[in-house]
Amino acid sequence: MYELFIANKNYSSWSVRPWVLMRELDIEFREHLLPFGDELRWDEFRKISPTGKVPCLIDGDTVVWDSLAITEYLAERHDTVWPAAARARAWARSAAAEMHSGFSELRNRCSMSCGQRVQLDEIPVSLQSEIARLGILWNDGLHRFGGPFLAGRAFSAVDAFYGPVAFRIQTYGLKLETAAAAYAQRLLGTRSMRAWYADALAETLRDAPHDEDISRVGKVLEDLRAT
Repeated sequence: MYELFIANKNYSSWSVRPWVLMRELDIEFREHLLPFGDELRWDEFRKISPTGKVPCLIDGDTVVWDSLAITEYLAERHDTVWPAAARARAWARSAAAEMHSGFSELRNRCSMSCGQRVQLDEIPVSLQSEIARLGILWNDGLHRFGGPFLAGRAFSAVDAFYGPVAFRIQTYGLKLETAAAAYAQRLLGTRSMRAWYADALAETLRDAPHDEDISRVGKVLEDLRAT
C-alpha cells in the first residue's frame, strides 16, 4: 500500500493535492501526518524525503516527492488520474502545471487556513490579476470539455491541483465570475474535499508562523477550528 506523508490539514496546501486525488479516485494509501512544530517527527521524516518537505509518497522502496511528481507516478499506475482523451489530458496537464509554478501572489498573500474566515486589508492589482486569470482558466476548461469538472465529466488531477485554491476562496471570500465560483463550490462539495475540511476543523494544533502570515494581511472574522 502507498504511504503518503502530509502536514497539518488546516495549513498544508501542498499536501491537499495528492491526498484529495487519491481519496477521490479510491486509490488506497496509508496517511502519515507530520504536525508543524514537531521537530522530532520531522527529523525522522528528513531521513526519508530528499527535500524534507511534504507531500512525499512511498511505494515500497520507491520515494516520490513533490505533488506534481507524485501525480505523474500515480498516473503511470492508475488510468483515471488524467483524462483519457488526449486533448483534455494535454489541457489538464497544462492547467495543473500553471498552478504548480504560478499564482505566487495568491499563495503568498492568501496563506491557507481552512478553518478561518478572513477579510483582506486590501486586494492589490497583482492579486486581482491572478484571480481574473483563475476565472478565465476555469471557464475555459468548463466550456471546452463540458464540465462539471475542469477537464470533463470526471474528477482528475487538475481538479485536485486547484483544491487548495477552493479553500482559499472560501477562507478569504474571493470573488469570481458565476461559473468559476460555482466550480469552486463544486470542488468543496466533493467527498474528498469535505473529508479533508472536516479533519482540518478538528485539528487543535496552531502553527504561529502560519497564523501570523494571515494576521499581517487581514482581519480574522471567524475561527471554526476545534479548541
